[in-house]
Amino acid sequence: MGCCDTQPGLIPFDEALQRLLKGSDTVVDTEVVALADAAGRVLAEMPKASVSVPPADNSSMDGYALHTSDLLSSETALVVSQRIPAGSAPKPLQSGTCARIFTGAEIPEGANAVVMQENVRLEEDKAVFGAAVRAGENIRRMGQDIQAGAEILTVGTRLQPADLGMLASVGLSEIKVFKRLKVAILSTGDELVEPGLPLESGQIYNSNRYILTGLLHALGMEVVDLGCVKDTRESTLEALKAAADSADAIISTGGVSVGEEDHVKGAVEELGSLDMWKIRIKPGKPVAYGKVIDTPFIGLPGNPTSTLITFCLLGRPCLMGLQGMNYEAPLQVPVKAGFERKRAIQRQEYLRVRLENGVVTPFSNQSSGVLTSASWANGLAVIPPETTIAKGDPVSFIPLSELLI
Repeated sequence: MGCCDTQPGLIPFDEALQRLLKGSDTVVDTEVVALADAAGRVLAEMPKASVSVPPADNSSMDGYALHTSDLLSSETALVVSQRIPAGSAPKPLQSGTCARIFTGAEIPEGANAVVMQENVRLEEDKAVFGAAVRAGENIRRMGQDIQAGAEILTVGTRLQPADLGMLASVGLSEIKVFKRLKVAILSTGDELVEPGLPLESGQIYNSNRYILTGLLHALGMEVVDLGCVKDTRESTLEALKAAADSADAIISTGGVSVGEEDHVKGAVEELGSLDMWKIRIKPGKPVAYGKVIDTPFIGLPGNPTSTLITFCLLGRPCLMGLQGMNYEAPLQVPVKAGFERKRAIQRQEYLRVRLENGVVTPFSNQSSGVLTSASWANGLAVIPPETTIAKGDPVSFIPLSELLI
């Protein structure tokens, strides 16, 4: 086994996640926004329905409303006594008659069923019905979706289009949400250059900045971009202080390992506290968590694939908690391994894979510096510690769609 797999003191992934979640209390205030602007925002109240949905019994079909007691054992012809389009107030149904009714229209008093128009024959001013009509047929009952006074949605819900529709259906035009979490991002490394500039010897383009910006925007959070930080203790301290002053949370990439040019860990400890460092996962062992002054801090590895995966698995749940958002563990589905892994390691590994026809195939190069693997993949295969894999063995698969929004 490689030395990086046998180091003592590495924190198991599940323990690290629980510690992050436990320490991620909401840090943002609330505001009221128009419902039309609330998509993707995080609900800060538990609204109650002031009306039932639907507000009255209504028809689920275009057809004819009647009372089943008016039907004979054979065919029955009933006079059509009124026409009820959706949005109009019906009159009470005259005994021994039926009403022409349209989808969504309110059921008239005295009717207890709707017969769809395809099952009705018209003869002059009458509609002819068969005998097989049940009470309640094709009627949507008042409140079958939402009862007046019911609590709808919970605090911490990230509002999706269906949620907005449900809130609108009970008459709400605005809603209380948590303010957007401000997240400061900074990259460390003298070798980093912004895209568009020429590369000198020993330099690379800063991809992590754009990975994090995209991930944070997908979560509906506000980015405070502090750019690249020089590999000096003084520059690192200055950048972290600026981040703590301007944001609700801080994410850095690089500088949390043990090299002579890795200054972030020491700077965080000097300015606040480092509560967790080094996780038993691959890729991404050097993940740090703590506080800079009083601002939550997450330190991610510098390799781009490690940055992406550790953010999705550990940084994202932490930030969701700080935003007031409910966290649900990502969906994991059992699939078949289209590969073998003969060598067991002590870290929990997340392979970049593609799922096709129930079988996952890993990208050929799983190096943490190969970002192509993550762009190519549609999910992660989870390999628990001390586990070998043979082709056809069941493995857990996490779709990337579970981690990127």
